Amino acid sequence: MEELYVIGHVNPDTDSIASAIGYAWLLRERDGEDALAARAGAINQQTTWVLKTTGVDAPVLITDASPRFESVSRRYASITPDQPLREAWTIANRTGGIAPVVNEDGSPYGLVTGWSLFAYLSEVIGPIVKQSSDNLTPLMEIPSREACSTNVPVFFANSRIRDSLNRILRMEESDFFVVDDDGRYLGVARQRDLLDPPRLRVVLVDHNEPRQAIGSLHEAELVEVLDHHRLDNASTHIPIRFTVDIVGSTSTLVTERIVEAGLSAPPDIAAVLLGGLLSDTLILTSPTTTPRDRQIAERLARWAFGISSPLKGETVQSYGEKVIGAGAGLESLNPNEIVNQDMKRYEAGGFKFSIAQAEVNKFIESDETKKALFEALARQKERSGLDFSMLMVTNVVAGASRLLISSDTPVLNDLPYPLLPDGIREARGVVSRKKQLLPVILGLVED
Repeated sequence: MEELYVIGHVNPDTDSIASAIGYAWLLRERDGEDALAARAGAINQQTTWVLKTTGVDAPVLITDASPRFESVSRRYASITPDQPLREAWTIANRTGGIAPVVNEDGSPYGLVTGWSLFAYLSEVIGPIVKQSSDNLTPLMEIPSREACSTNVPVFFANSRIRDSLNRILRMEESDFFVVDDDGRYLGVARQRDLLDPPRLRVVLVDHNEPRQAIGSLHEAELVEVLDHHRLDNASTHIPIRFTVDIVGSTSTLVTERIVEAGLSAPPDIAAVLLGGLLSDTLILTSPTTTPRDRQIAERLARWAFGISSPLKGETVQSYGEKVIGAGAGLESLNPNEIVNQDMKRYEAGGFKFSIAQAEVNKFIESDETKKALFEALARQKERSGLDFSMLMVTNVVAGASRLLISSDTPVLNDLPYPLLPDGIREARGVVSRKKQLLPVILGLVED
């Protein structure tokens, strides 16, 4: 069965990582899928703490869904240039007419193919086979290098096929070497396979907007979407399972499906899912929190804090405080990381903009930190071609946020949040980017 990657949005937060891990586990247990949790970006400080505390491995990093040469490479048996041609003949009879010739150091030397063998025999025997040349057995003992084509194109396994497709179509050769980063033989790719490579099978969790997804999503086979955000989804060629529901976290939706399947998550998976739920709902205090989130949090706590769990003795509140605390403290982080680690991009009303969110236990006090964050936002705006970039610093203790905006954007002058002397806007009672801040901004840019 082909691998199925469950992956969250770029600049993943804890809920994005947790829901990918939890849903991949469910797909394996319930459906027998070869499902793997994946991530589209670097893991932030809070998520790192959750994974380390629970002992769960980080999902595999996939930033681009475009097929690679490794997906169509076949590792045929190979011979060295000095081995006799009869051994190449044996391999070619089993592989459909090709025998890779590889140097002792693993680098490709060439291919013995029907054409290369014909060219060699034509040179040795001539245009007419004479009676004395009928017995070709001695020719089978010559070194394979003598009947080998050495002008075989070479491609790196991790290179995107689409980047080389025009070049491949112009080539006379139909078989190509695939090598690792050190130039060592990994296999052979055939042109017919490169023209129709297998697509990466993907399930999107915690997002449905193409701008927030892995690169080249259109080249993947999108199987399903499981999310709790607004709709702005990618088009598909065939019907897929698509779920967007009004809850505080995608971890809640994943856990509800585990319950529906009559299963219970093991303590480590349950603790990761609970971490994602409590992070996204600010320990069940965010306006996005629903009764379903509270119910699922209690169930996950029973699974996660059982007798055999290393987290035995924790409660929803105590564990939530540790999860939130693990992501707090902006002064110790790189400003560029802060404005990128939980950043989402949007397009509306002719504007392109981004909003990042950072959760803290106390607001920024250092003028140097504020200045560095404004500069990081400005760089992000210019580098990404945005109209403005925003950082939402949410104090989970005070239940309020402060907004840093990259530049003086007239359309935002009517934001209902007072401008403080340091150039930061105060958003009292605003803790949810999705439910509280984004609708206000969309109302201004789309007016």
